[in-house]
Amino acid sequence: MKQLLIQQGRLTVADVPAPLVEPGHVLVEVGYSVISSGTELSIINSAAPSLAGKIERHSARLGKLIEHLRSRGVKQTIALVRGHLAKPAEVSAKSIGYSCAGRVVAVGEGVAAFAPGDLVACAGAGIANHAELVLVPTNLVARVPVGCGLKAAAAVAIGAIALQGVRRADLRLGEQAAVIGLGLLGQLTAQILRAAGCRTLGIDVDPSRVELARATGLEFGFTSADEAMSAARHWTGGHGVDATIIAAAASKSNEIVQQAMHLTRRKGRIVIVGAVGMDVQRSPFYEKELDLVISCSYGPGRYDDHYERDGADYPYEWVRWTENRNFGEYLRLVAEHRIDVSAILSTEVDFADAPRAYDLLNSNERPLAVALRYPLADEADTAKQSPTLRLQPTRADGKIGVALVGPGSFARGMHLPNLKALGELFHLRSVVGRSGATAKAVASSYGADTATTDLAETLADPAIDAVVICTRHALHAEQVVAALSAGKHVYCEKPLCLSEAELASILDVYGLSIDDVLAGRAADLLAPILTVGFNRRFAPATDRLRRSIAGRQNPLVALYRVNAGWIDPQSWVHGPEGGGRIVGEGCHMIDWAVSVTGSPVADVRVTPLVPRGDHILASDNASIALAHADGSVSTIVYSSLGSPQTTKEHIEVLCDGQSYTIDDFRESSGAIDKGHRQALAAFGRAIRDGGPWPIPLRELVSVTRATLEIGRVLAHVE
Repeated sequence: MKQLLIQQGRLTVADVPAPLVEPGHVLVEVGYSVISSGTELSIINSAAPSLAGKIERHSARLGKLIEHLRSRGVKQTIALVRGHLAKPAEVSAKSIGYSCAGRVVAVGEGVAAFAPGDLVACAGAGIANHAELVLVPTNLVARVPVGCGLKAAAAVAIGAIALQGVRRADLRLGEQAAVIGLGLLGQLTAQILRAAGCRTLGIDVDPSRVELARATGLEFGFTSADEAMSAARHWTGGHGVDATIIAAAASKSNEIVQQAMHLTRRKGRIVIVGAVGMDVQRSPFYEKELDLVISCSYGPGRYDDHYERDGADYPYEWVRWTENRNFGEYLRLVAEHRIDVSAILSTEVDFADAPRAYDLLNSNERPLAVALRYPLADEADTAKQSPTLRLQPTRADGKIGVALVGPGSFARGMHLPNLKALGELFHLRSVVGRSGATAKAVASSYGADTATTDLAETLADPAIDAVVICTRHALHAEQVVAALSAGKHVYCEKPLCLSEAELASILDVYGLSIDDVLAGRAADLLAPILTVGFNRRFAPATDRLRRSIAGRQNPLVALYRVNAGWIDPQSWVHGPEGGGRIVGEGCHMIDWAVSVTGSPVADVRVTPLVPRGDHILASDNASIALAHADGSVSTIVYSSLGSPQTTKEHIEVLCDGQSYTIDDFRESSGAIDKGHRQALAAFGRAIRDGGPWPIPLRELVSVTRATLEIGRVLAHVE
């Protein structure tokens, strides 16, 4: 399919893999999408910053570099800079667009409200993109009623923003309101106020916008703030308007809020919908006892992943107007001709010529918005819906064909550069991502043969020998089972899975049980190979330590302190997708202990922190005592409470009268090497040479089972 992208500061309509329908989502073929002159134009312009903007951006980076130099030292900072310079210049591909309408092509599992063929409106930045096909969660989709055209419906996101601003103003029938800024958002706000029975005054520096608003029902319109304030005094009997809604889309001026204070009556309300400067004087607010409120985008539910992504709704009796209900209300007002967008959306451009739309918005004509028009086929276009995009294939004779699944920030920052550096072993054949635009950008940057959104199609490709899985943790087990069942070798970023049932399903591919493996009843050279990204065991510092204690006479004692850093409790890593930080990251430390002792975990004891505030989680803070089968004892102290100035990982090992220390896996050069590249290299050599697995299956299972047990204990701490 085709999608409008910002690439290296320029707009381009590019071919990208089409999204696949997912549970709780609707796949929509777009008929129209809307470009607003404020929000989107500012995004485009910021993608190619001015000289001053570049200086500001690099000044911020310089500050971080100086802080790194102060806390980590000269050698490590030099290594960090060299590492960044060595990375390939990855092609940027930023999706753009947040409001569109079209026809449902397919619905995912669990979706009952929509069916193929339904006309719908969609909203959401990064979701309702300027693209031929969009995949949208159900709470960001609304049915288009009879009487509402697709072009008008395509402005649903802007309509909902305007509606929410009016709701925040809390106006009543017959009350008087002012709207500052008569762009696309202000025009819709003025019409909604009129539909609600309010009397409205509008201000904009552009006379044509004022005239357009008057033509659609605005009672008074002005280009001068002084004239507007004078008229408002007479219009309101000297009191001032009941509420002022600031709909200026992208102004840093503080003067706009000052004007609103003068326009608004005592104990009135000022609602900020657009982006304006807020360095305001205290005295007018204090003297008039004004309320200043912010309107959050489309309404309640916005920026709540449980609502938007997972489809959870708020009870009607408690939250009357969610963002989805605002979508429906905007569409109803259009269908009943109480909102007229025909003049506002009079400028149309074919999607194939989309960059010209932005040229128009930057020109002297500067329409309020541009509607991008897409050709809707009579039936679904199968070519348009192809999930795989074939790029320029390169010869890779004798190399291991790899598919990388989940091209997120960690994969881009770590595994992809390492795969490229290990080019004698690996050839990147495919990048599999949820976003077609991201998959294509990463695939192009790292020389992959294909970019795709379809893992099943990738696993059916005989040219794929191995799969590197870097998706969110909850997807790991399912994807590991699928890849192993297809006969592909698997490198799974930690953790391997989030439950013992998932672990059992993985072992079932080999015809084994957990007890079989732990009892040593598994064969040594199983195929295909499975490994997990427990890279610390492959770190050079770990290798040196193992060699130093190779002839030890007694069990050892190890203390592994992890200064993990605080992560917001609302982050996905703490929820069902992540499984918690001990399961998601603490597994590294458990594996390291098993690797160094050479002995599986025989017993686990967990002492969690009992926090006194909701911002501190017990699952982030615990002391974990591991008893190994050989009598060794490992203690892992994992905490989010430490200073960021302290090293993240510090290890002490005591054995046979000797003490050994590893501090953040720092090498003599100052660089930190935690063994990521060595782990991939060991995986590649095992595939190529047919030798033993990089991590024995018994150790993988022992570590995973111990980690899951710790996770269960911590999940029940209140």
